[in-house]
Amino acid sequence: MASNIKIKKINNEISSIVIDEPQTYNSLSFKNLSDILKNLKILDADKKVKVIILEGTGKGFSAGHNLKEVKGLKKKEKYQKLFNLCSKVMLQIVEGRKPVIAKVHGAAFAAGCQLIASCDLAYSSKDALFATPGVNIGLFCSTPMVAVSRKINRKPMMKMLLTGEPISAHYAKEIGLINDCYSKSKLNSEILKVAKKIASKSNLTIKIGKQTFYKQLEMPLRKAYAYTSKMMTLNMMAIDAKEGISAFLEKRKPVWKNK
Repeated sequence: MASNIKIKKINNEISSIVIDEPQTYNSLSFKNLSDILKNLKILDADKKVKVIILEGTGKGFSAGHNLKEVKGLKKKEKYQKLFNLCSKVMLQIVEGRKPVIAKVHGAAFAAGCQLIASCDLAYSSKDALFATPGVNIGLFCSTPMVAVSRKINRKPMMKMLLTGEPISAHYAKEIGLINDCYSKSKLNSEILKVAKKIASKSNLTIKIGKQTFYKQLEMPLRKAYAYTSKMMTLNMMAIDAKEGISAFLEKRKPVWKNK
């Protein structure tokens, strides 16, 4: 079966994972989730790639799980398998070494909203809509709320979960679900600006920093300081840190070795 998930190379350092199943609103079916996971791992292992962009084709980013598929599963074990696979995709984004940027247009609902919240950065078109609408069909968005509730505060999160109502791109920016929103004509160029800026940094430093950021968030304050002090020491011993400091003092551009 042909894959609806494609890798699009933007340049030597930036690649995009494209969900290309517009007929199902880029649903996160078993097949699509498996292929997203596989492609995330491929790009994470590629030493040339520094930044990953995640996007969808057609009218919107993703409507979440394929409800026709979900209805046909019937057995508890199959439901569990689907939600476990979805969680693996989200964890791969967070635990992977490369920054992942969500490029959003149209609707990003349920697990589609979860996908965006799991990404390190997220930018959308001004007409994008975000929702955790499971309550409308008797299925509370419990797994999507794990990612989304770690990006926004409790009150707006609970309103999204309890009402199922979509929120606008401007409000999503206001509450911290996305970084910014742009006109459709500007979205791609603005994301590429950010991606290129990140790609210009040391791969090793970004990898250490991303890992440290997410781990310390889950720690009590004292433990977080102990852990980040250890990670900064590890970072300081790297060739790139020594090069970066020397370049700054010598007023020149650093030459990263990614070591």
